Amino acid sequence: MVNGIERPLDLLNNSKGKEILVQLKGDRQLVGTLLAFDIHINVVLDNAKEVANGETKRSMGLTFLRGDTIVFISPASTASKGE
Repeated sequence: MVNGIERPLDLLNNSKGKEILVQLKGDRQLVGTLLAFDIHINVVLDNAKEVANGETKRSMGLTFLRGDTIVFISPASTASKGE
């Protein structure tokens, strides 16, 4: 067990209210604050922004992402912020 994470959804539970990076099919990335998710990994983000090459392409605000479009989710603190 690392950082209190025993199951995959524990990472999402620990990330609620925090910024996450979401990689979508079609090579698109979104960053936003995780508000909610379900067992299908449908995700609701607040202050969502589409990013490319570390720069914001467009702001999307409150956004629902369907789980089957998601390739991976990462806490934004472990993403490309510290480069």
